[in-house]
Amino acid sequence: MERIYQGKTKDVYAKEDGNIRLFFKDDMTGKDGVFDPGENQVGLTVDGSGRSGLAVSQYFFEHLEANGIATHYLAADLDEKTMDVKKATVFGQGLEVICRFRAFGSFIRRYGAYIESGEPLASYVEVTIKDDDRQDPVISEDALNLLGILKEDEYHIIKEKTIQISTLIKEELAAKGLDLYDIKLEFGRSAETGEVILIDELSGGNMRVFNGDQSVYPLDLETYLF
Repeated sequence: MERIYQGKTKDVYAKEDGNIRLFFKDDMTGKDGVFDPGENQVGLTVDGSGRSGLAVSQYFFEHLEANGIATHYLAADLDEKTMDVKKATVFGQGLEVICRFRAFGSFIRRYGAYIESGEPLASYVEVTIKDDDRQDPVISEDALNLLGILKEDEYHIIKEKTIQISTLIKEELAAKGLDLYDIKLEFGRSAETGEVILIDELSGGNMRVFNGDQSVYPLDLETYLF
């Protein structure tokens, strides 16, 4: 296989059959050795985090598939820490879509003068562009269209899918006694159909989950699910 991209937490390989293989590394985003899903740099390396992230991703991708949600997921191999996915193209140089159910993290850093930390939000969706040098700035629908990153109506499709997917995951976690504060998703266009589909991963490193007033560490999430 040919490695076509080396990411912070995953490496990406092109398979001979035309599909893509993701290799989950033991690197996690954060700062000064502390995990933070909102950071755009590797902050720590934890043995077993790649396998754990893959196991949780597999669990949620298969849950979404059972609910008729289109994704790039094909299969996972936990021992090899790999996930095979369908080929898709990203929007621009990549977008991250955050669905927030409670005010926390960067939302409070920006808007803390108007809302208390932990207060409920009504499935608030925001989009950021992947740009490490500019610290992944938030971007509006108008700017996405103006810059040609999205086609007409794609923003509304992404927003609708984000709320649908995030709500399904929130409900699944609630059934385990957990509270989803926010989740980071990625979407792309299917190389086969051009349809907007969910891509990347669905691990604990992409979400903030609480058990009561205690934050659930990403590597501990699978103990609640399995």
